[in-house]
Amino acid sequence: MTLGGHIETQTRNLCAGVGLDAEEPVRLLGDVLGAAGARALSEPPLWSSDVADDGAPVEYSVQFDDDGGRRLRILAETLPEHPGPAANLRAAQDLVDSLASRYDLALDRLRAVQDLFSCAEPQDWAWWFSLIFTADGGPQIKIYLNPNMRGAASAPQLVAEAFDRLDMPDAYATVRNALRRGGLDRLSFVALDLDQSSQARVKVYFSQHDARPTDAEAVASAVPGIEVGQVRAFCSVLAGDVAVFRGRPLVSSYSWVSGDGPEPSNYSCYLPVRDYVRDDAVARDRVRRLFRQRGLDPAVLDKVITAVTDRPLSAHAGLLAHVSLRLSHYKTGTTVYLSSEAHGGTPLRDVDAVGHRTGWTSPRPVGRAVIGQE
Repeated sequence: MTLGGHIETQTRNLCAGVGLDAEEPVRLLGDVLGAAGARALSEPPLWSSDVADDGAPVEYSVQFDDDGGRRLRILAETLPEHPGPAANLRAAQDLVDSLASRYDLALDRLRAVQDLFSCAEPQDWAWWFSLIFTADGGPQIKIYLNPNMRGAASAPQLVAEAFDRLDMPDAYATVRNALRRGGLDRLSFVALDLDQSSQARVKVYFSQHDARPTDAEAVASAVPGIEVGQVRAFCSVLAGDVAVFRGRPLVSSYSWVSGDGPEPSNYSCYLPVRDYVRDDAVARDRVRRLFRQRGLDPAVLDKVITAVTDRPLSAHAGLLAHVSLRLSHYKTGTTVYLSSEAHGGTPLRDVDAVGHRTGWTSPRPVGRAVIGQE
């Protein structure tokens, strides 16, 4: 079995579970996987990608809107035959060019800032792709850019310059205010929707290390018209009695669309549930509880899980990687993120008496640290 074959099977299963035709997702994902798709699963990853804990260059997510809408999303890193930081960046740039005419991508905003997120020797990853599929058509394509590719110290200045070039200088003040706890709040991603739509977003994500739910609430309060108390309830359901997130950090994001002022129109909180449960059986139970609270059908979660694995959920944690809560004044929703576990999934770790993660009990994948783990 190759990585491409493994991913194709999971993608077809997920499409069936969400009610989508699988042909275009399979075709596009094959293009994005590049040389990594032909790699046998019996071999180590062609490149230890930061997309997933086990170095696989793919992560799935299913978005459940509170009004019943669903979307399948796939985060992926494209890899050349001989990968490396600079070669991976070139491969991503070439892929943008090859997809531009096929999908009528809107590239003006990317072209305005791409030199900021490109360099001869990137530190860590460079560009990733998010592929979004709905029953209404698509795909939609989003590009993730790494503000830390020139080093973490330069990230704030780089992102501020990007907002200036995107004619959103006042919006960056909101980002700067969100980085309120010094080195504990760190810029993680800048993302641009590449579709021709007035709703195409500019997004900024930041990791909140050693954060409390109240820290996420404080960030959420910058978005007008949302109930920030939902953030604390969300954290409580998924993480139980965790008071401070000392494992992988909470991640917050803002997004702006055409017509927004300095205030973002959307806030999302991403909770790395795999660090705060004993195993995926516990994670599943907590996500099902969240679904019930938000008026979603918990049975759909089980369809999504069985689409990607048949292993016992009690074996370990990591299949359910993150869960996010999306809040805006006009639409809310929940997204569940799943590992392909193509190369074994999240390495096993010890847990304490209440199921919180402590130390590693098996080696981590060879390669750079997964974002948010260090």
